[in-house]
Amino acid sequence: MILLIGDLQGCCDALDRLLDEAGFSPSRDRLVVLGDLVNRGPASLQVLQRLAALGASARCVLGNHDLHLLAVAHGVRKPHRSDTLAQVLDAPDRTHWLDWLRRQPLALMEQGWLCVHAGVSPAWDKAQTLALAQEVGAMLAGPDLPSFLATMYGNEPARWDDSLHGADRLRFIVNALTRIRFCAEDGTLELQTKEGLEATPAGLYPWFATPGRRSAGQPVAFGHWSTLGLINRPDLLGLDTGCVWGGRLTAVRVDEGRRELMQVACAQAQAPG
Repeated sequence: MILLIGDLQGCCDALDRLLDEAGFSPSRDRLVVLGDLVNRGPASLQVLQRLAALGASARCVLGNHDLHLLAVAHGVRKPHRSDTLAQVLDAPDRTHWLDWLRRQPLALMEQGWLCVHAGVSPAWDKAQTLALAQEVGAMLAGPDLPSFLATMYGNEPARWDDSLHGADRLRFIVNALTRIRFCAEDGTLELQTKEGLEATPAGLYPWFATPGRRSAGQPVAFGHWSTLGLINRPDLLGLDTGCVWGGRLTAVRVDEGRRELMQVACAQAQAPG
């Protein structure tokens, strides 16, 4: 059994209940978490411990909240008032968990699915998405992590160009993979709107409906967009169903040509912020 799971955001109890209900066995099964492992929920450290303990049976991509934890830990960002990261930051073995986190990828393939946190720039196909994710991954895992984090934030450049280099290139890659929701037909990112499809700004598209998207036809699984709700299409899975906001934690089984939806309610009820 192979499960793709939406945003956990520190909701370890919901993760445990979902795996129990699925009959998950790490000796036989595998799961992929679609980013935002930590923050806003009550048990970020336990989530990291739980996933790491699963070893090769668990794979994760990084989301914007995971990068935020790294930035706060390195003094690049100040904690947000609604952050729940102290459990990790104050842990005696925090270095171990931060090192484990920064070695997770920003994109991966599982059972033919391209797995990312937020989405894919319309300008990229599968191969380019994976290659660009590796560029950022090398910076996250390398010795220049603090300097990379210091230049990671910002909304510009808003449009991909293969000639982009340095901090601008890496920043766009991060924004596309961990923050994208809407964009223009020419691929320009709009990073302000967080509501669902009913709030689509004039002239823009959800990234997965952008005309001419180069990854069209490639199955993509993503999280990040809790206001979007569940998307369960043959070649598109949107699995952030707002667990940390009092919604549900969602998984979809994707092995052996099967498609089985699994959900558990989440007791956590935060106000979005």
